[in-house]
Amino acid sequence: QVQLVESGGALVQPGGSLRLSCAASGFSFSDYAMSWVRQAPGKGLEWISAANSRGGGTFYADSVKGRFTISRDNAKNTLYLQLYSLKPEDTAVYYCAKYRTWMYLAARKLEYDYRGPGTQVTVSS
Repeated sequence: QVQLVESGGALVQPGGSLRLSCAASGFSFSDYAMSWVRQAPGKGLEWISAANSRGGGTFYADSVKGRFTISRDNAKNTLYLQLYSLKPEDTAVYYCAKYRTWMYLAARKLEYDYRGPGTQVTVSS
């Protein structure tokens, strides 16, 4: 069955960096677009980034553009999110999610079919 397992979350100071990983199994990872979403305490789910399965297309929410970088290693079935210049408002549980198609569609950014259990990122001094 499809499994997505995030790792790399931590407590980090403002201005710091982290790299999150998402290990995927149970499906053909290279055939599907993937995304990262997050949920801050007391708030709803926020889409933050996506990567097409091929062609190199990557996409970002305005709130993270220029600070976060999504990448994927299809040979390792792993999705990454590099977080730079972290702010307290980036504090959230970060989830990776799988789309039903190879290409990300902005109109369906939260219409994924699987999501991992999440990893906690806390930005605080």
